[in-house]
Amino acid sequence: MTRVAAAPRSTARRAQVDTLIVAIAFGMSNIGAYLLNVIAPRLLSQAQWGEFGSLLAIVVVGAVPALGLQTFAALRVAKLRTGTAPSTDPRKLPRRDLGQLLSLALTASAAVTGLLIGATPLLMSLLHFSTPWPTLCVAVALAGVTCNGVFLGILQGSQRFGALARLIIIDGLGRTGSALLGLLVFGTPVGALGSMVVGTLLVATTGWLMCGRPPLAKRQPGHITGAFHTSQALLGLVLLVNLDLILARHHLSPDAGGEYAVGWVMTRMAYWLPYAMAVVALPRLADAEQRRRIVPITLGFCAGLNIIVVAVAAVFGSNIVTLIGGGGYAASTLPLWAFALVGSLLSLVQILLYSRIASADRRSTVLVWVAVGVEIGIVTAWLHDSMIEIVTAAVATTAALVVASALIELRHSIIARHGRIALPQTPQLP
Repeated sequence: MTRVAAAPRSTARRAQVDTLIVAIAFGMSNIGAYLLNVIAPRLLSQAQWGEFGSLLAIVVVGAVPALGLQTFAALRVAKLRTGTAPSTDPRKLPRRDLGQLLSLALTASAAVTGLLIGATPLLMSLLHFSTPWPTLCVAVALAGVTCNGVFLGILQGSQRFGALARLIIIDGLGRTGSALLGLLVFGTPVGALGSMVVGTLLVATTGWLMCGRPPLAKRQPGHITGAFHTSQALLGLVLLVNLDLILARHHLSPDAGGEYAVGWVMTRMAYWLPYAMAVVALPRLADAEQRRRIVPITLGFCAGLNIIVVAVAAVFGSNIVTLIGGGGYAASTLPLWAFALVGSLLSLVQILLYSRIASADRRSTVLVWVAVGVEIGIVTAWLHDSMIEIVTAAVATTAALVVASALIELRHSIIARHGRIALPQTPQLP
């Protein structure tokens, strides 16, 4: 076998190993989140759990900028690697560029924390909090979460997937593990969130050390714009993942809404299961030639996994519903396969969205927000009388989004292949 023939196989094998490593890391990280959601209701009163659950939801939404920063930093570092000797060591990348990313992280962290601190009185009124301290703790904790997003992106973009996996696990321990420890020690939401503050700040410090202690450097104004566009696109995707549950809680009875939430757990499982594939593929999407080759391959692997997930949900749906929701849902007729299909389609949307972000195609990312508006309109005006109607609206919307996104991706690929436009080797990130 020649070296030329062996190279693609070696690259594919390495990608498979990297995907497995990252998937295991995400699985281990999610164990802490699962334990926190199982143990907290048993240690807190019903009122305290309601308050704590609302605050955890704020953490989830507040972490979206961190995801945007991670994606932006990964693409930026992947671009830097094309201009230097291929290396997976961030310390061998230009220090000024890494310092600019650090400045961006600190700026974004201050913005997220400041925004939430400013919104504390409003949140206290809307969510009926008796004291500002839990919200203030969340605001400070999100500073560490946001900052760490850049460090995760630096490791991801430099393709140090082993180090990325370790930091993902450390992030899970620092975020949910510290909250769980605080809950066990203090027995209050404030105690749990105060511990989370310490944990997230320690995680951010660890991430900085793992990235080679980059020094501060004057940031480029274009970084803020790029990170903003990336974050808004991913915010639309996160909203779309959660939208049908929100609409179900609004339109259905409390019991039906609770049953729908059981199905929505399957949506999240199907959505996150192939996530490691997207994480490993993202740095390679920074190069136009690699992007045209890798996107179809990644979509194919993801679709294959999705078919298995939907098939399992269709065959063992009633057993899975009972496993997720408990014995009270043993008689449920929930079409679990439809929820799995929604999550599977959204995982395809995620890969296609990453490709458009990597190519700096900001107009195409608006499609996600169009889908959000369409789903709200369909459910509000028409399909809202039952669980089946709402999940049908979610399937139709996400399927249409996959088709539209795939057509846009195909169009760009065909145009580039025929040389009608000159695509740069890397996206023109600032």
